[in-house]
Amino acid sequence: MNIGNVKLENPYILAPMAGVTDLPFRLLCKEQGAGLLCMEMISAKALQYKNKNTKSLLAIHPKEYPVSLQLFGSDPMIISEQAKRIEELPFQILDINMGCPVPKIVKNGEGSALMKNPKLVYDIVYQTARAIQKPVTVKIRKGFDDDQVNAVEIAKVIEEAGGAAVAVHGRTREQYYSGKADWDIIRQVKEAVSIPVIGNGDVTSGEKAVAMRQETGCDGVMIGRGAQGNPWIFQELVEYDRTGILPGRPSKEEIKETMLRHARLQIEFKGDYLGIREMRKHVAWYTKGMEGSAKLRDAINQVESYEELQELLNERIR
Repeated sequence: MNIGNVKLENPYILAPMAGVTDLPFRLLCKEQGAGLLCMEMISAKALQYKNKNTKSLLAIHPKEYPVSLQLFGSDPMIISEQAKRIEELPFQILDINMGCPVPKIVKNGEGSALMKNPKLVYDIVYQTARAIQKPVTVKIRKGFDDDQVNAVEIAKVIEEAGGAAVAVHGRTREQYYSGKADWDIIRQVKEAVSIPVIGNGDVTSGEKAVAMRQETGCDGVMIGRGAQGNPWIFQELVEYDRTGILPGRPSKEEIKETMLRHARLQIEFKGDYLGIREMRKHVAWYTKGMEGSAKLRDAINQVESYEELQELLNERIR
């Protein structure tokens, strides 16, 4: 699959997730075979004001190519100017967020609120695609709410403005992440545009990824929550696609070793204090459904160091 001039080894893509798809987690997903990694969303305004906190969000490792950097904002001039300013960074694709449902973002007219304004969508994509050489893609939703289901219209606008691909989450903004994703809207978008269409929503296994591709004709499949605590999903998707056989799930030992390695990467990247604290949510995801996982989650919130984490996991996971 190609996005502009960027070739993906396979069509399975890690979705951009704030607070999740940082560098350590992306590296783990890459090792498991993800075809494209999407970074956490970055505010174009924060870049403009050279906000210190955005520096760590911009970190990219050569091992993770190809990688997509996602900006959010609502001002075509600011987004396109900042895209140009950071173009020298080693990302391969620039994505614009038009799907985030979080109230703070929507209230500012950013994220999924942009879907209510096709003209503004056009201006943002048009100006950004002309400001940089790298492919510009956009992530959208089914629509803002059930009365405004306009993913097809918005996708056409994106294509016309020079977008290189569009990712469609089959839920409206009002749905957030509840209910079932509507894959039919992805099919409708695929039939309406000629740029690559990436389907997103409720893909948690190899079978579901194949089903989505068959039902919608989408070119790529984006995995969000299905990858939380589960970087192995990418190996599963690639293997199932190749052989039609699902590989076995990782053993408890492998899950434990991956958690510890993830923690070491977090600490290396973010320091002891932040690294360990950020591991707490990941451990909750990794151990979901395991025997005694609720008690382990309580205990993990008391952990202050790598040694304590190692001791706890060795004691609880056997």
